[in-house]
Amino acid sequence: MGLEGARERWVRTGGIELCVAELGDATQPTVLLVHGYPDSKEVWSAVARRLADRFHVVLYDVRGHGRSTAPVPLRGGFTLEKLTDDFLAVADAVSPDKPVHLVGHDWGSVQSWEFVTVKRTEGRIASFTSMSGPSLDHFGHWIKKRMSRPTPRRVGQLLGQGAKSWYVYMLHTPVLPELAWRGPLGKQWPKILQRLERMPSAGYPTPSLPQDAARGAWLYRDNVRARLRRPRTDAYAHAPVQLITPTGDIFLSERLYDELGEWAPQLTRRSLPAKHWAPRSRPDRLSAWISEFVTANEDSAAGVAGRESTARGRYAERFGGQLVLVTGAASGIGRATAFAFAEAGARIVAVDRDAEGAARTAEMSRLIGAPEAWGETVDVSDEQAMEKLAEKVAGEYGVVDVLVNNAGIGLSGSFLQTSPEDWKKVLDVNLWGVIHGCRLFGRQMAERGQGGHIVNTASAAAYQPSKALPAYSTSKAAVLMLSECLRAELAGQGIGVSAICPGFVNTNITSTARFAGVDEAEEKRRQKKSARLYGLRNYPPEKVADAILRAVVKNQAVVPVTPEARGAHFMSRFTPRTLRAIARLEPPL
Repeated sequence: MGLEGARERWVRTGGIELCVAELGDATQPTVLLVHGYPDSKEVWSAVARRLADRFHVVLYDVRGHGRSTAPVPLRGGFTLEKLTDDFLAVADAVSPDKPVHLVGHDWGSVQSWEFVTVKRTEGRIASFTSMSGPSLDHFGHWIKKRMSRPTPRRVGQLLGQGAKSWYVYMLHTPVLPELAWRGPLGKQWPKILQRLERMPSAGYPTPSLPQDAARGAWLYRDNVRARLRRPRTDAYAHAPVQLITPTGDIFLSERLYDELGEWAPQLTRRSLPAKHWAPRSRPDRLSAWISEFVTANEDSAAGVAGRESTARGRYAERFGGQLVLVTGAASGIGRATAFAFAEAGARIVAVDRDAEGAARTAEMSRLIGAPEAWGETVDVSDEQAMEKLAEKVAGEYGVVDVLVNNAGIGLSGSFLQTSPEDWKKVLDVNLWGVIHGCRLFGRQMAERGQGGHIVNTASAAAYQPSKALPAYSTSKAAVLMLSECLRAELAGQGIGVSAICPGFVNTNITSTARFAGVDEAEEKRRQKKSARLYGLRNYPPEKVADAILRAVVKNQAVVPVTPEARGAHFMSRFTPRTLRAIARLEPPL
């Protein structure tokens, strides 16, 4: 999908002509997208199409790229001062009476930092969204600070970013970059991008790539060394800034932005599980965040969006605006998990067979901080019902970014006392419910091609044998192995999978668990005794929810949560005979 149907115009500035494309209603707020190196404006096509439903979207080929003409001579023709002239010429042409909302990627972000920090652009920028491109002035101060006080940590940061910046040194060499881009590198670049980023190639890169990349080397030569040696001391942003940091960026360290708050007083941070070319690989998420930020800064006083992000909790920059589906969300760990994601600004789909409980969780999620939340009534063991749910969610709410398969039931009793019907009930919910969720929503994630994460709630019982829990332990052990297998399969598609093993947590699963081989009165007595024991342990489900969010952020494989769960996990690996001996003990019921 390219920019077919876009309105084109030419803007003359400084002896060159810039090719400008426009989409959407020109009476709406203007969002100006600036591309990076070695790209042309088409890198933004997927994002631009999504934004055009609500905004006046403008893209232009940076001088010397795409269909814009190049300065003559090239040397000295790409300075930040001249790039700022270009920006002002485009902004005056497409939005003469109102400031524009600026969005930059890679070198588009580098030059946009110049635009948003120099005095002559004050009043022309309503907001700025930056991704994968720091200010050269901020970068220069970052380097100087670490060189003036070289602690081991700071030296490590310098060396780490130095290794990531290998291409910058190469582009400063004379002639060789031009020869490479106009020769084999230019021809192979589309295939290289496919291997590195696993992103769709429709309409990108354009045939002008070899020439764009050869000319664009002067972006680095004209600016990098000069600014890093003598960074400006007044490079403060005069508009609200949204920083989107791709966590898998192979060219830029996240540590580059540690002191950014000093330079951008009105700062909102977002963290995106993606690689460098996020405009191509994650257009849905970027367009949602850009829309939210632009709208906030159109409708509210400057800076409100940044304060809201901070208020939502410490995971807001990672999960804000994402779609999270939680099964078993009417109570316990599921409800606590929905609330934790809601506090981080995620949109919530609360799923449970308890319709009232699911609706209540959705309502509370909205009050806590979720921009949107829905309750859905589904029995996760029902394959057809889950298929309908997956179809409805994708059609009405979007593709899920994080799936939490949490629904589960408890069953205690010896193997010989556990009937086939008991086995079926446990496996249908605890295992098949997880299989249905992974298969249906995981397939949607994979087909979207923008990554995601699946969390499966297993149990410490998955690796801790017990003669009292054969069916329950078997179901959870299967969930654990399923998670490990799925993690291996989906890793290449940017989809993480985590198995959470909580241990003894104070939820109502104990009061509703079934006990095989006993009459109703004895079952109720054991339920009350189990609930009392778990209550005395009093490990809250909120701590499990926090472990789930942390597991997604860190892409952890297996997460034992409680101390006893961690201890049993250690013993299962190093002293399994001890665990087998413990398994023979009678439970205190």
